[in-house]
Amino acid sequence: MQSRLLHLFRRHARRTAVTLIPLAFALLHISGALHLQVLERLENIIYDTRLRATMPRTLDERIVIVDIDEKSLDRVGHWPWGRDKLAALTQELFERQQVALVGFDVLFAEADGSSGLANLERLAKGPLRAQTGFKEQLARLAPALDYDALFAHALQGRPAVLGYYFTSDRDGRTKGVLPPPALPTERLRGLALRATSWGGYGSNIEKLANAVPAAGFFNSVTDDDGVVRSLPLLAEHQGKYYESLALAMFRTLLGLPEVHPNYVSAAPQGTHDTLHSIVLRQDGRELALPVDDRLATLIPFRGPGDVSGGSFRYVSASDVLEGKLPANNLQGQLILVGSTTPGLLDLRVTPVGRTYPGVETHANMLSAFLDGKSIVRPDYAVGFDAAQLLCAGVLLALALPALSATYAVLLSLGVVAALAGLNLWLYLAQGLAMPLATVIVMAVLAFALNMVYGYFVESRSKRELAALFGTYVPPELVDEMVKQPENYSMQATSRELTVMFCDMRGFTAMSEQMEPLQLQALLNDVFSQLTHIIRSHRGTIDKYMGDCVMAFWGAPVPTAEHAQLAVQAALDMERAVEQINLLHRERGLPEIGIGIGLNTGTMCVGDMGSDIRRSYTVIGDAVNLGSRLEGLSKHYGVRTVVSESTHAQAPDFIWQELDLVRVKGKAQAVAIYSPVAPLQTGMPRKVEELSIWKHFLDAYRAQDWAQCGKLLVNLQQTTAPSTLYELYAARVQTLQGQSVNPGWDGATNFDTK
Repeated sequence: MQSRLLHLFRRHARRTAVTLIPLAFALLHISGALHLQVLERLENIIYDTRLRATMPRTLDERIVIVDIDEKSLDRVGHWPWGRDKLAALTQELFERQQVALVGFDVLFAEADGSSGLANLERLAKGPLRAQTGFKEQLARLAPALDYDALFAHALQGRPAVLGYYFTSDRDGRTKGVLPPPALPTERLRGLALRATSWGGYGSNIEKLANAVPAAGFFNSVTDDDGVVRSLPLLAEHQGKYYESLALAMFRTLLGLPEVHPNYVSAAPQGTHDTLHSIVLRQDGRELALPVDDRLATLIPFRGPGDVSGGSFRYVSASDVLEGKLPANNLQGQLILVGSTTPGLLDLRVTPVGRTYPGVETHANMLSAFLDGKSIVRPDYAVGFDAAQLLCAGVLLALALPALSATYAVLLSLGVVAALAGLNLWLYLAQGLAMPLATVIVMAVLAFALNMVYGYFVESRSKRELAALFGTYVPPELVDEMVKQPENYSMQATSRELTVMFCDMRGFTAMSEQMEPLQLQALLNDVFSQLTHIIRSHRGTIDKYMGDCVMAFWGAPVPTAEHAQLAVQAALDMERAVEQINLLHRERGLPEIGIGIGLNTGTMCVGDMGSDIRRSYTVIGDAVNLGSRLEGLSKHYGVRTVVSESTHAQAPDFIWQELDLVRVKGKAQAVAIYSPVAPLQTGMPRKVEELSIWKHFLDAYRAQDWAQCGKLLVNLQQTTAPSTLYELYAARVQTLQGQSVNPGWDGATNFDTK
């Protein structure tokens, strides 16, 4: 009893150790010691699926996107438009439509010279400097022709926000004027923040930059799989921290509250500080906006995106510019001016669309700020992941080995469901995008390993045997073998077996007449039928060699009647080819023929080959003779040639002796035969023919050429044309003029393989 308990304890301990393997790999992955990209990809898939499943898919009526769409480009002209048009657009939005805020998801990095004012000024200073009237007219016209000034005037003193971008430029190239940093360094604790850092930027010209109260960058964060899921709220450039377009618009709407850091730890640690959130402070009030370790937040997409997405109202910029909207139609709305036109290259790959408008990503963030909602991966996500891995992993490792398969499945499903439920609750109720993929994969693998170990290890010998021999041996033989697996192995042994070589005739001609796919289908069909016949007679498939199949009988399962089974298989294969040819004639396909060689003898059978590829096969002189006999079938005009040893062990057939042959590599002549049919089929006329044939062979070997001639004439007159009889007729004609040779044994020598 004690021994039994000890055995059970050890078995439980082994299975527990095996079940802990996925936990170990999972912990290495989340610690960064082992990078498993597939888990990161799966994490993204889970996040994207959860996001799409929980999107509100409702219209946010507070935000309107003024779209520089294809219609606008057709009516107003190609982009960039003159700043006079943008000034008119701005005036329309603020004065006639009475909007609350306008943000521009476009860049104004170059001065607008489309009015020709610069050329006129050069004329006034050059060739026309003496024309006082020209200068006076130019002075009167200049304010109307300075489109940048017109646009700046339209923006001046209004709640408008311009956009710009940062670049990862190694040379730190810059263009335009940056706004003041949103988070001054004096509000930090002397350490740099963990943030996305940029080397260069492209911003707006000074005249426009100075006209607006705020500006924000419109960069997004592209993950390793090329998908945009996050927007940084703050980004670092030369030690200063600048705000995003959405944050700048939100702050402008609130009256530009100050931005303050909310640190994760009470005291600085290491070389960088980490923020839990950024805090907007104004008049004693505070609003915290959670961020991750990159000072970014996940975009809470409302829906599929674009004009038809239903998340935000889209208005064509040309309709606004041409005054087609009723007055106050956009009153109190928050406006984002951007483009969905593919030619303006502001489309991004997101979890909810492959061509998602970049302007709508900022609209989603602004909507989330207004609702006080956010989605963020907190700094403690790794710790949370480690905790759930340890809890789930240890529970499964201890419980699964003690449970039956049914209860193990239920426990594993329960653990996965609980983890998924907790993850979804944290996402919906707390706005936390916590990791899930690693723990789910760990739980599934822990269950799988536990089941695999419990099942495969405890019956390893049977399954190994089935795996080793299943591709060679018929299923019924494998079933016999697994009953006593200790009696079978792949180790080489010598035993008496019967080997078969079956070659398809006419394959070369067919390959010249048929398309490759048609030829492949034909070859596969023929080999499939022949293989089924071999396996139905307990044969072991050795290999396929081009248009030849090799098989043997008597291994791995010993079979006393291996020769008998092989001969019957050969006859069935002949009949199968006849049926195949009937179908081929009906379909207009080429007919095929086969040549079969059978030999019985002592062979070495076992797992043989190189360290790269091995197979269960037979080798030896007896195998080589079987291959030679297959080659002789065409010479004698029969389908199957059988050695004397096979003939001797298969007495239940009608046989036709073909010849005595001496093949290459063999000094001893052997008799060869061709099976006609099983004995029980009768065939009296064939038996009579074979009796005459036997007398002929006796006369032939006695060198009685006259008697041979008479018997051959009899055979040829009473039977169908035969290659075999024609072959011997030619031999007799050649030999009958020669004198009797006392040393002649009647054998035919074959010097080729």
